[in-house]
Amino acid sequence: MSPFVSEIIGTAILLLLGNGVVANALLKGSKAFGSGWIVITFGWGIAVFMAVFIVGPYSGAHINPAVTVGLAAAGKFDWAQVPVYIAAQMIGAFIGSSLVWVHYRLHYRDTEDPAMILATFSTGPAIRSTWDNLASEIIGTFVLVFAVLYITGPSMGGEPGSLGSLDALPVALVVLGIGLSLGGPTGYAINPARDLGPRIAHALLPIANKGKSDWSYAWIPVAGPVAGGVLAAIVFNVLQ
Repeated sequence: MSPFVSEIIGTAILLLLGNGVVANALLKGSKAFGSGWIVITFGWGIAVFMAVFIVGPYSGAHINPAVTVGLAAAGKFDWAQVPVYIAAQMIGAFIGSSLVWVHYRLHYRDTEDPAMILATFSTGPAIRSTWDNLASEIIGTFVLVFAVLYITGPSMGGEPGSLGSLDALPVALVVLGIGLSLGGPTGYAINPARDLGPRIAHALLPIANKGKSDWSYAWIPVAGPVAGGVLAAIVFNVLQ
């Protein structure tokens, strides 16, 4: 499997299971309706585990532009491959979130609240404050990428800057920890593709009862994670 196809598949799995658990908890009529934040954070952790476990041997399982940029900034990944990986991640995120809509189509029909519908695709702040929300995304992504830089080590699977199947559990636990400890203010996008790909899907798909896609906020879960990833790379290199 090529790295491009692998990143599409891995990111699609991430979004199918990740946004799937959000839909399960928020959409009316689902048997998990109202199950809450703990279920959502564990669901996202398992989504990361599955994605990394499946595609790690083929692409290094970045499944996140912030991880790709952070690894490149740390000298662990070829900058020439960055656009290829990010394009694949965006495609995969769109596919995965679209599959969530297919799976829960009847529950979208029965859910009248546009905010709940949007929440099953993309993130939004608990308290809207541009610089505070941006800081939250930077901090959360810093923790993720900083951990990934140490998990990858000097070389994994013969290639620097790659995650293998054995790294699935530690990376999943990092994401779980971020969600439990830091996720409340913004819903912890910590991944530009995870937010932007589904937001585009929300705008394009014929979803019942949907409202606006909140494009005024959309730059924060893109810029914040990228900044956090680069900052993590800088600190990591200084400490080496």
